[in-house]
Amino acid sequence: MGNWLVNHWFPALVIAAWLGINIFLFVYYFLMFDMDEKFYYTREILGSALAWARASAKCLNFNSMLILLPVCRNLLSFLRGACSLCRRTMRKQLDHNLTFHKLVAYMLALMTAVHTIAHLFNLERYNDSQQAADGSLSSVLSDLHQDGSDKWLNPIHSNSTTPAYVTFTSIPGLTGVIITVALILMVTSSMEFIRRSYFEVFWYTHHLFIIYFAGLVIHGIAGLVRGQTEESLKKYSPQRCAQYLVYRDGRSTHHHCKEPEFGGIPTESWKWVLAPILLYVFERILRFWRSRQRVVITKVVTHPSKVLELQMHKKGFNMEVGQYIFINCPSISLLEWHPFTLTSAPEDNFFSVHIRAAGDWTENVIDAFQQQKPKIPRIEVDGPFGTASEDVFQYEVAMLIGAGIGVTPFASVLKSIWYKFQHADQSLKTKKIYFYWLCRDTGAFAWFNDLLVSLEQEMEESGKAGFLNYRLFLTGWDNSIAGHAVLNFDTVTDVVTGLKQKTSFGRPMWSNEFSAVATAHPKSVVGVFLCGPEALAKSLQKCCHQYSRLDPRKVKFYFNKENF
Repeated sequence: MGNWLVNHWFPALVIAAWLGINIFLFVYYFLMFDMDEKFYYTREILGSALAWARASAKCLNFNSMLILLPVCRNLLSFLRGACSLCRRTMRKQLDHNLTFHKLVAYMLALMTAVHTIAHLFNLERYNDSQQAADGSLSSVLSDLHQDGSDKWLNPIHSNSTTPAYVTFTSIPGLTGVIITVALILMVTSSMEFIRRSYFEVFWYTHHLFIIYFAGLVIHGIAGLVRGQTEESLKKYSPQRCAQYLVYRDGRSTHHHCKEPEFGGIPTESWKWVLAPILLYVFERILRFWRSRQRVVITKVVTHPSKVLELQMHKKGFNMEVGQYIFINCPSISLLEWHPFTLTSAPEDNFFSVHIRAAGDWTENVIDAFQQQKPKIPRIEVDGPFGTASEDVFQYEVAMLIGAGIGVTPFASVLKSIWYKFQHADQSLKTKKIYFYWLCRDTGAFAWFNDLLVSLEQEMEESGKAGFLNYRLFLTGWDNSIAGHAVLNFDTVTDVVTGLKQKTSFGRPMWSNEFSAVATAHPKSVVGVFLCGPEALAKSLQKCCHQYSRLDPRKVKFYFNKENF
């Protein structure tokens, strides 16, 4: 537990605070609507379902306020820059933006279910009270002010009206159905399988958030759920007058009590979401303006394993290591934007990405550039945006782990290191880097083979041969490749990559790797950076917990994962 806290105490604190606020809002408003005298008569008809509906509505407003903030990428990049001097734990929290976004979405789904079920009970009870002719208080309340005035309590005004009719003909009912369907589509299309295999489905359905927020703002305008007006409550307290409504003779009541008057609950959703919506609109305007700036493609390179490298130039473009951009190709899709990690270094006079075929859009982009008919396709770029890899040089020791095309952010880091060696940069805080690259096929190693060769030569010439320790792992092979490697094991260079470092077959034994790093750097703070699948992330997180020490004088491993 102690080792777990080294990496997770601050995110756990944030989640606890968020859950605490949700619990407070739910309990506070549940008790208020369950006990407030203003809703005494409303509770006579609806019972406890009133409190369940209103308490969940407050939590919906709170989480709707939060849901857009984690995807305001310019805001996050600004905060990352503003927090450059903050503690490491503060900056690391920004890397969990999508995780927090998902948690808020799940809370929205849960509270929507509670809110919807409670209102289904409410409509049935409204209908039962209207149909009843037993002289009960709920029946009497349903008959009040049905003469066309706006002081009624029960929105169902006739025996022929059904709950379904109210649901699909009233503003709250219809907007409730629409935003619930929109939320269901957004949540289900965000499942990992759909997002990975059918990104276009995820992309388009996620833009239903516009309908969701529009419906949310106007959802409570009609005020179907009502309470006693303040003026009526002051004059005719329900504790004193309720019994006389049941036993009244015709239209006469007790001389101190008259028929209570009711009014709608003012809509508040817009107050909760106005600021985040304006912030998000500003974010989208900024991103649109930036994306319209001209991008010049200076070089196109086709790599093995269906990988396309684009080198580009854009006026005013400034980047840091490990950042990413969004790319749009209008000739393929006007609306689709896909994230790609930058593989160039800040010191380069261009910026580049490597695009691997992993779906319809990426395959179409690769085909378009390979054919170049009638000319090179136009590309639009939005970004760059910050990621966890920006903090690589904030650690004395760094472990970089890339799986397949997940090597891209670390290509940027390694290129930047090469430039720093070239210019004898003395400001480099990092003293040692361990780089692990896991690939399924041998062709993938060719993507950055020249970079690794240059790094080997540069480190030897500068007397820092021990600065970079890199390991290449081939996770998919046949017997001929393995046999050829064994027969030529004693050669100076590796037969698979042509590098001095030999390729390992299989996957790393991470416990051994972490143990070796911990032994070599017993008092260091080690940054572990991953761009790869979730299963690998869990293994690395477990090792970070296992080998970190609470003692500030001993080794600590901080886990960082690329999320975009």
